[in-house]
Amino acid sequence: MVRRTLAVLAVVAIAFGAVAAAGSAATRATHKAADAAGVRPNAVGELDCNGWSGIQTTARRTSSCTDLRTVYDGRPGRFYDNGHYIGHDEPSLRFLSSRPGSSNNVTWVENLPRDPVAVPTVATPGKDVTHWFELSIAPWFSMPICDPNSYPLSPCKPNSDSNAPTHPPTYDQGGGGSAFMELQFYPPGFAPVTDAISCDNTHWCGALTIDSLECTAGFEDCNANCEEPQQFAFLQRDGVPTGPPSPQRSNYASHTPNGQTLLMNPGDKLSVHVFDAPLSGGGHALETRVTDLTTHQTGYMIASAHNGFMNTSFKDCSGHPFNFEPEYSTAKVGNIVPWAALQAGIVTQYEIGHFEACTKVTKTTPLNLGPFTDTFWNICKGPYESSTDPDKGSNPEISSSPCYPKGDTHKGHTAPDLVNGCVAAFAQNGDLDFDGSPYWPDWPNSLTPNRDPSPFLQQQPTTNGAKYPQIQFETDAAASEVLTCGPSTLSGCRVPPPGAPGHFYPYFTHMTINGQCLWAFGRMNQGVTYGRDLQYGHPSGYFFGDLASAIKDNPCV
Repeated sequence: MVRRTLAVLAVVAIAFGAVAAAGSAATRATHKAADAAGVRPNAVGELDCNGWSGIQTTARRTSSCTDLRTVYDGRPGRFYDNGHYIGHDEPSLRFLSSRPGSSNNVTWVENLPRDPVAVPTVATPGKDVTHWFELSIAPWFSMPICDPNSYPLSPCKPNSDSNAPTHPPTYDQGGGGSAFMELQFYPPGFAPVTDAISCDNTHWCGALTIDSLECTAGFEDCNANCEEPQQFAFLQRDGVPTGPPSPQRSNYASHTPNGQTLLMNPGDKLSVHVFDAPLSGGGHALETRVTDLTTHQTGYMIASAHNGFMNTSFKDCSGHPFNFEPEYSTAKVGNIVPWAALQAGIVTQYEIGHFEACTKVTKTTPLNLGPFTDTFWNICKGPYESSTDPDKGSNPEISSSPCYPKGDTHKGHTAPDLVNGCVAAFAQNGDLDFDGSPYWPDWPNSLTPNRDPSPFLQQQPTTNGAKYPQIQFETDAAASEVLTCGPSTLSGCRVPPPGAPGHFYPYFTHMTINGQCLWAFGRMNQGVTYGRDLQYGHPSGYFFGDLASAIKDNPCV
């Protein structure tokens, strides 16, 4: 089957069919008028977090979106958004359990990493001083979410395994309408969030994001004006979003922290709880709550209609106030988001393959951010940009932009950037020639920072106190190996990616420290490494671009 794109202008707000909105009768009554007519999208928002909507300018061009797959001629294939390949790299550790609650009530405990005292250097890849913002722009935790207005546009009963798609191993038949929650953490050092990475130069911050997909079953038709709408809201100490979180109304304030945004120090110990929370007016909605056990501060966000969350009409991209809730009860193998490039469920993941450090950046372009006009640079010069095929010719990477020079304060709105560097997000959402910082051995190799930072130290996630008995390593890096990897060229689907000059790919390590069973990510060797980059296994039957290990017993249970 050939994927076709339905380009429908959102000129008139028309309700889309049967919208099975979850939530209380009181909430539905409050928003009855909006539900009936729909909320027309503003000129700026997040109708397509990849930045390719035909009717709206994105509020954040560097959004960390969920990586997608599609179907071509009956086989899983790469997703192209309005003709643009938008894949990127997401190594992950998946946790599996058949225990009720394991997919709708999850707690993680982790220690945030610390960066070297010295500022980043750009001289010798693999031996430079490196900070976390150069390695992963958004480590995150995930959970499948109910959304009847998301692929495959079918009713979804919250907290129920009845939503699971069928037809393994591709899981491309049936199932409830499915969205994907990422609780993202942003490292310090390369602000602002609106067009770069960080909240500031000294703190970590976090945000609740929920991505939907406006495509019919089998990816037969997609609305090109709102293909991947995203909800976005920072974790706030008062629980109030900094700006509208919905795709229709999201704006620059939505992506700008304020005095209530939870800021966390490097090295802090966190308790992270994601669950279906009861609402004061009745009904439920997803809550993400982070308690900083070091500073005793808490930040949270509830994905409710009351807080401005809306799902999106496939027909006309209009918004409908909505209480998002977890999709499944258990974290079984088949309980996934069927349109994601990963077999995603309850996952800890590191969004890599974006940052490229530079000795020099050139060719400026203005960028209107609403409250002010910023400037970004387009061309990266230096050892992290391939000299043999730099962003042209057979190289699938079009550009590394946006880039910023060391010391840039973004017209006085941020502390000075710590290094010349690019986020590789404006053109294709990733470093598709794999020559940037994440593909060199600049990852944590010690519990204390040296020239590299220290790692995240993550305890085993639990559901109502019970651990997850099985794990699986995955990465969708192979989907972006467009020159070497495809359904008929599986030998080129591997990590490190063929041709990557650094010949390195980060990996998960199981460690026991002071009697605690922990997971770390990078190049840690004082533990069980599962073969380092070999841990990701081979192309899976789910999608050729998904490298997945066999399902393994969790060593910490």
